[in-house]
Amino acid sequence: MIVRSAEFLRSSPDAKQLPADHLPEYAFMGRSNVGKSSLINMLCGNNRLAKVSHMPGKTITINHFLINKSWYIADFPGYGYARRAKEMRSQWTQFMTEYLTTRKNLSTVFILTDISIPPQEKDLDFINFVGDTNIPLVILHTKADKLKRSMIHRNLEQFNSALSESWEELPRMVLTASKDKTGREEILNYIEETNRVFAARKK
Repeated sequence: MIVRSAEFLRSSPDAKQLPADHLPEYAFMGRSNVGKSSLINMLCGNNRLAKVSHMPGKTITINHFLINKSWYIADFPGYGYARRAKEMRSQWTQFMTEYLTTRKNLSTVFILTDISIPPQEKDLDFINFVGDTNIPLVILHTKADKLKRSMIHRNLEQFNSALSESWEELPRMVLTASKDKTGREEILNYIEETNRVFAARKK
């Protein structure tokens, strides 16, 4: 897939303000500071599209981007930020649950995890939660350029072992690195294929 256009559409503080659900949508979710904005910018070829913050928990709304005028990216706030007020964390958990269970055009949830560190319990719990909703999900391992290949292999083995305790068949996974565009082609090809399936179902 060639990304010809990518534009910010809107920020939504609640489900009532989400864009119309007539186009396929891909949600990007992960812990705070896992690299969502950098990855979205890399995919779209626009370093200024999604704002990159060095302060975890900066995003407090769902940001929608319209890509090629034919599909959406939904950039979610990072989960697991300890300094965010407990009431706000509870509110976002409720909003995220409502989104995952009611958004009709949601085609895939991309869950980002930091491959440069050992498996995190919050990531595993969230992956299991999304898996229970039966929504297609793909795990994007970010920051693959931070480690030597042997260390990546070790962390992947640990991650897969931990996830295998809950999954009979592991979900699809892609190694990514925003700086050298590792994983970009694979992710965009996946989205292109999924868009075709979405279009066929609409006929």
